[in-house]
Amino acid sequence: MKKLLFVIFLCSFLLVNAQEKSNINGNLIGYLKKSDFLNGKYKNWFSKNYDNYTPDQKIVQKIKKKLNNISIKSFIGSWCHDSKRELPRFYKIMELAGFDLENDFKMIGITIGKKTPTNLQKGFAIKHTPTFIFFRDGKEIGRFVEHSKKTIEKDILKILREGNYKHPYQK
Repeated sequence: MKKLLFVIFLCSFLLVNAQEKSNINGNLIGYLKKSDFLNGKYKNWFSKNYDNYTPDQKIVQKIKKKLNNISIKSFIGSWCHDSKRELPRFYKIMELAGFDLENDFKMIGITIGKKTPTNLQKGFAIKHTPTFIFFRDGKEIGRFVEHSKKTIEKDILKILREGNYKHPYQK
């Protein structure tokens, strides 16, 4: 009986974790890390778009000065061409700016329907991918949604300056 309960527990645990990492279509779902994009079918587009992007260093240095008390939550689609373009750029900019991506950044992979099996998207009104939500001291100060208005680093800087930035879908 103990063995049967252990097997049921193990299978349930593996099933839940598998659902949180990828769905039936092979798209990454749930909490993700950069390392998830450095393997398999994601590696080619992530590495290419990361390596081929050259951020404006002057803007990156200005971003670096504005990162105190900032945390970021992102919702991306590993199936989405905008996420494939912007996510590697975001990582390159934030790494160059010295942002603590390990502790102050949470990335969530979502389905084409903008959901996860455990509703990690709930309460964030996600309509487009990628969406990067910037918080200062826990309060939302702005969002980068789908594509930049100027360049991603200029848009991030405007959000961090709390300078009335409006993403492309905001009125």
